[in-house]
Amino acid sequence: MAHAPAPPPRPLAAPAASAAPVPAAPRPLLQGFTLGAGAACIAATFTNPMEVVKTRLQLQGELMRRHEASSSTSSFTRVYRSAPHAFGVILRSEGVRGLQRGLFPAYLYQCVMNGIRLGGYEPVKHALNAGVARAQHSGWVPVAAVATNVIDPIVPVLSGFTCGIAAALCGSPLFLVKTRLQAYSSDPRLAGIGAQHRYKSTAHAMVAVVQEGGIKNLWRGATASMMRTGVGSAVQLSSYDAIKNALKTHHWLQRTAADGTVQPMFGDGIELHFSASMLTGLLVAFAMNPFDTVSTRLYNQAVDAHGRGVLYTGPMDCFAKTIRAEGVAGLYKGFTAHWLRVGPHTILTFVFLEQLRSLADRHWIMD
Repeated sequence: MAHAPAPPPRPLAAPAASAAPVPAAPRPLLQGFTLGAGAACIAATFTNPMEVVKTRLQLQGELMRRHEASSSTSSFTRVYRSAPHAFGVILRSEGVRGLQRGLFPAYLYQCVMNGIRLGGYEPVKHALNAGVARAQHSGWVPVAAVATNVIDPIVPVLSGFTCGIAAALCGSPLFLVKTRLQAYSSDPRLAGIGAQHRYKSTAHAMVAVVQEGGIKNLWRGATASMMRTGVGSAVQLSSYDAIKNALKTHHWLQRTAADGTVQPMFGDGIELHFSASMLTGLLVAFAMNPFDTVSTRLYNQAVDAHGRGVLYTGPMDCFAKTIRAEGVAGLYKGFTAHWLRVGPHTILTFVFLEQLRSLADRHWIMD
């Protein structure tokens, strides 16, 4: 019996193209803005008390020379000895309301600042990566000659810095109002720290600031704030994932399980995110605190009849005067409170952001 002829062999599949993978498309800008702002506002509810503490520590002993502040004959009284002590003093003197001063403008500021910063980070990074890919593909020498392992770390830093500057510029009036409300104390014993601006509400503060020196007065200190947020965003958004991956993969942070296998000490749970956030917050606070102190002092300073600041003419003048009077340590006033705000704020923001993203993926309706 004759056998049927064997079927012809199937043609081999063409090998996959070796082109670099295309980055995943970012979320729609409106969705990214909404999710970033919402997550940051929720986090701000928990971290605003440390923002109040930080603000008052940065203003305490403003431009007072170190030997005068420590002299027994000086009229200066150190009201706050440390971040925990300041927290307790404000709580006892002004209650929970004192620790939550400036919360409403803080919400508005978070909506603007983190909505732009977190919501715009992915689109900006995607655009930069696409631009780099096109430049490399076309052989444009300034980009094509640079190794990929050099460009890859730069793109997240540049994206974070760009978004941070844009966010700080837009949110500067709200940060000014928030700073002045947080610096104000209803307790006469604490009212000598920094200029005291008494406002009834955020709207009243906005009107009063404009009456002081016109619309431009709302952006007093914006340059320092842009440097502050640009540096902080570049460090935070570029280092968080790197630190998280290092905690998971570094051989110093591995352990041997009962079955003899080597496992990372940190899994994917909350302990990993908390540790990464606190380490990231330490870097952010170290890089950002000098700019934060300068912006706080510029925002809070009183103005003369012509709308000019009575202490500083601008960021560089504030830097110079602070260093001459208080030393470099003066720029790092409130560092502990800053770290205790940034670290938890980072983890809370990212935790809530992931939850909001998950909800958006299930329920957000897009055309």
